Amino acid sequence: MTDAPYLRLGVNVDHVATLRNARGGRYPDPIKAAEIAIAAGADGITAHLREDRRHIRDDDIAELKARISKPLNLEMAATAEMVQIAVKTRPHAACLVPERRQERTTEGGLDAAGQCKELAPVVAEIKSAGVRVSLFIGPETAQIEAAATLGAPVVEIHTGSWCAAVVDGRPGDAAAEFRRIRAAASFARSLGLEVHAGHGLELVTAEAIAALPDVVELNIGHFLIAEAVFRGLEAAVKTLRAAMSRGRLRIASQP
Repeated sequence: MTDAPYLRLGVNVDHVATLRNARGGRYPDPIKAAEIAIAAGADGITAHLREDRRHIRDDDIAELKARISKPLNLEMAATAEMVQIAVKTRPHAACLVPERRQERTTEGGLDAAGQCKELAPVVAEIKSAGVRVSLFIGPETAQIEAAATLGAPVVEIHTGSWCAAVVDGRPGDAAAEFRRIRAAASFARSLGLEVHAGHGLELVTAEAIAALPDVVELNIGHFLIAEAVFRGLEAAVKTLRAAMSRGRLRIASQP
């Protein structure tokens, strides 16, 4: 029988802000969404403050930090402006992600291996403010080694390629991508890093990845906000938590 740590759920509220900004005004309120998600079982709240402020805004981050009862994970580009905001706001964690103005959503992992020199002072300054740093990276050995070299205590593995293969009905590609994620999670854990995962996850993929004992947190947003349109956010979070629990139970049956 294999034991595994509790699997946390971070709920990303970016797309509540997307809906608000499409019409203007204050409704729907991402802070209220965060509070509902926490009441339904979320262990933390994630919000990406993009450079173009296309969804989450500066005042959202300040309000989330002040009002929610669970940890705030600030997703951010590794820029001087965002570092200043992270140091001033002091969220529980800051997850460094790649960012391009043209993309609809984050399209891949951060190239930590190729940008070590540029990222080192960013990681150091955020850590010095007492904020936990994570790097959003692809499931690649070189990227994980770079994260360890930079002193980031957490990596979040980009699961987008695997999720896309599952949704598109490409079982061979999905199996190969899942093997990469599993190997990356195991390797990262062997280096003493805490392992999170996110991007594109929904019920089926969340349940599957929950069976990886090295992964201790999932960050999920778009699926939950989309499901909330039909069933409400509370029910969507509870349904997802149940799927994660089913996946975690598989670990107990593993030799």
